[in-house]
This record gives sequence, structure tokens and C-alpha cells, in this order.
Amino acid sequence: MTQEIKNLIRLANTDIVGQKNILYGLTKIKGVSLAFSNAICEVLKIDKFGKIGTMDEKTKESIENKIKNPEGVPTWMFNRKKDFDTGEDKHLTGPKLKLTKEFDIRRMKKIKSYKGVRHMFNLPVRGQRTKGNFRRGTVVGVVKKGAQKAGAKKK
Repeated sequence: MTQEIKNLIRLANTDIVGQKNILYGLTKIKGVSLAFSNAICEVLKIDKFGKIGTMDEKTKESIENKIKNPEGVPTWMFNRKKDFDTGEDKHLTGPKLKLTKEFDIRRMKKIKSYKGVRHMFNLPVRGQRTKGNFRRGTVVGVVKKGAQKAGAKKK
């Protein structure tokens, strides 16, 4: 028996192409990485390389529930360890992840932490060097001789 593959699947408020494997299709959901997707497939005992368009409703619901409440998945895979407000380990997805990240950056800016100040001035936050990269505005560098002579004549 051949199963009919649906073109688009709606999972966790995200449209996923039905031709993709379940393992890679779940990564289209914001907040779900390849490792987390693999862990979900392992916990639920789903064929990772089956097409996502052939899933039945029961499987879709179980995947959505596991993404919302990831029991059985190791906590080191969560994207929000030791939450600032509650102190517990969480895994956020979709717009809630984006909003929480935004609030974290606002809090850092408000208390004027080092990372917050770096965010304020659009500078790299994670310790990268800034001599050769992250330059904004006009070009900084060597002035050619012709341009240098023309500038001197105008003065």
C-alpha cells in the first residue's frame, strides 16, 4: 500500500513541506534543533526518515505535545536552562522564544550589564575582536595616492 503524501503539514504553528523527512522537517520549527528533533523521534519511537506528509493525526499530536512538554528529553538539550524568572529548565518554541529573547536583551540593557551595553551600541557581544570586522559607516583604510593629492589641492 502506498500512502498519500500531503504537500504541507501544520505542526506547532509552522508550515512544513510534506516531502521532508520527519527528522529534518521538525527543524523548521523555530526553537527545534536537529539534536532536539532526533531526541523527540527517539523518545516517541517514530521513524526519523519517514516522510512528514504521511503522518497521521495521532502522531502529529504526540509530536506537538512532546515539543511543548519535553519529558524524556535530556535537559541539556533545552534552549532555556535555569530561566531567570522561575529558575527551572524550559524549552521554548515559536514566537514565545523570540519574545523571551527580546525581554532578556531589554533587561540586560536596562541594568547596563556588559552584554547589554554591547547590544546598545550594536557591537559584538560574545568577545569577538573588532579591529578588522564589525566596521560600520565610511570605509576605513588606506587612502590611494591620487585621492590624497586631490584632497591636498582642494585645501
